[in-house]
Amino acid sequence: MLEYARWKYILIVVVLLIALLFALPNVFGQAPALQLAHADHTPVTAAEVRTVSAYLKAKDIPFSGAYLQNGRLLVRFANESAQFRAQDAINTKFKKEYISALTLVPRTPAWLRDLGLKPMPLGLDLSGGLELLYQVDTHSAVKQMLQMYTQDAAHALAAANVPVASITNVAADGSAVPNAVHITLASGADVRTAAAALAHSLQGLSLHTETHAAGAVIEATMPSALIHQREEYAIEQAISILRNRVNALGVSEPVVQRQGNNRIDVQLPGVENMAEVKHLLGQAATLEFHLNDTENNPYEAEQTGNVPLGDKLYTNTWNGQPVLLKRAVIATGDQLTGATVSEGPQGPQVNVTLDSRAGDNMLRTTKENVGKPMGVVLITKHVVTRDVDGKKESHVVTTEKVINDATIDGVFSNQFMITGLTLGGAQDLAILLRSGSFLTPISLVAQSVIGPSLGAENIKMGVDALVLGMAGVLIFMAIYYKIFGLVADAVLMANVVLLTALLSMMHAALSLPGIAGIILTVGIAVDANVLIYERIREELRKGVSPQAAIRAGFEKAFSAIVDSNVTTAIAGLVLWIFGTGAIRGFAVVLTLGIGTSMFTSLMGSRALVTLMYGGRRKLARLHI
Repeated sequence: MLEYARWKYILIVVVLLIALLFALPNVFGQAPALQLAHADHTPVTAAEVRTVSAYLKAKDIPFSGAYLQNGRLLVRFANESAQFRAQDAINTKFKKEYISALTLVPRTPAWLRDLGLKPMPLGLDLSGGLELLYQVDTHSAVKQMLQMYTQDAAHALAAANVPVASITNVAADGSAVPNAVHITLASGADVRTAAAALAHSLQGLSLHTETHAAGAVIEATMPSALIHQREEYAIEQAISILRNRVNALGVSEPVVQRQGNNRIDVQLPGVENMAEVKHLLGQAATLEFHLNDTENNPYEAEQTGNVPLGDKLYTNTWNGQPVLLKRAVIATGDQLTGATVSEGPQGPQVNVTLDSRAGDNMLRTTKENVGKPMGVVLITKHVVTRDVDGKKESHVVTTEKVINDATIDGVFSNQFMITGLTLGGAQDLAILLRSGSFLTPISLVAQSVIGPSLGAENIKMGVDALVLGMAGVLIFMAIYYKIFGLVADAVLMANVVLLTALLSMMHAALSLPGIAGIILTVGIAVDANVLIYERIREELRKGVSPQAAIRAGFEKAFSAIVDSNVTTAIAGLVLWIFGTGAIRGFAVVLTLGIGTSMFTSLMGSRALVTLMYGGRRKLARLHI
């Protein structure tokens, strides 16, 4: 007789029941919906849900549900016609209150949502979303480095008491952009002393000296390897910052990857607030802390245009009043190590943490200026491209705003709060500060919006391919292996349910390559069953009894199945870890599918076969 441990039956049943529960939300599909959100990120209230619902009913626009999710209002409709009518009506009535966006939402029943169960998120090619292509200004990164070398050269020559006539940046060796520091020494300057000082200060640069009657010239040129290294660093730093900002947005399965020499491709599935996201991703921002000038009148400086020496005139963002700040910087955003949002006595606030050096300076400043005001300046940079004589020219525009102007109430050092912000403003500021500032500006060179209708078409084609592929496999197995083939078909269906449940539990986005991974997983699972059944057939041809043949078939096929699946799993894991985009989506499904196929083929299939044939004392033949 065949026997199978009872705990294994219990394990299989429990796993399948849990898998059915987590896979269930994917059965209901998606419906067109309208998302409403406040521009300042404040959450939509339950009272507003009732107001919008009543307005849509009054306009005779049918909708199937309205509920809150993550502080936003989602209104679900039966068809796109009602969705478009609702958006037009909402934009007419509530244009100032809400930002509306067309989207797709799951038709998951409320009781499943209450349990926290959600369907698999869909990738950009299925759900629609936003794709942005940024270009990194690598020339600016090289220019910044060259300016640092220029300052180092000036300091080194001054320390060595070598008089200098001029120091400029030039393009050497046929370069299209400046790549060298051109130093003209004063007449009579000691060339050897200057060369020795520069060789120590400008390590890595190649020095070339020429002697002229008016004064010697030393040219320090950046080698191509150093330029390439600087450009690569600027691109990698931009990718890192974009990833940090995308992760802070909470987008499911985003893609941030390099494209070509100096471009970065960003894919954001399911994003609705596109203008808001673009503004946040591409913005280069930092903070500066300055003391207010309490001795001079800012209104007089604004009216006359005469700003006192050592001051700078700003306008307070919140009240529009002029502010005079001292130019001396207490601390900058580059010295910031942390920024989080919390609710304080005065409303939303950003909790700032500085490094030790800036903390010491802040401690010293606050000790000496308790009771005096201090301003916080937000500095943002973006690239503007204009047509000049038929050619596109880009330049960086810097904007400085006073976002906070408060009195220093007590002594503090590296930890303090920035108040006077809205919830949305505090969240955006924290994201910008945490992710850091771009080494060099990036510009948006292309964008594309993938609509939900295209996603629906892709879903239909992918599902059709999956259904046809599975149908062909199921029919073949049922015809070729008879009853055992039906067992294999049941196991294959269980495998798809398990895989769907795992993807839903992990909240892994499903894309077209992922659907291809599911189809391939079905083939892998079939392969395991074929190995087992052919082993059983082989044992039967040797004259072994049916039950002994079943036992031998599963035991002898075990090593071959494990070996083949482990080698495939290794390749899948490598693609999962190091792959990006479509490759990673395929690898995730493939790797998980290998695990589920081994569970269903080795445990599920054996449990079913044992239930069918294990208790029969007189078993003459097998339908295989």
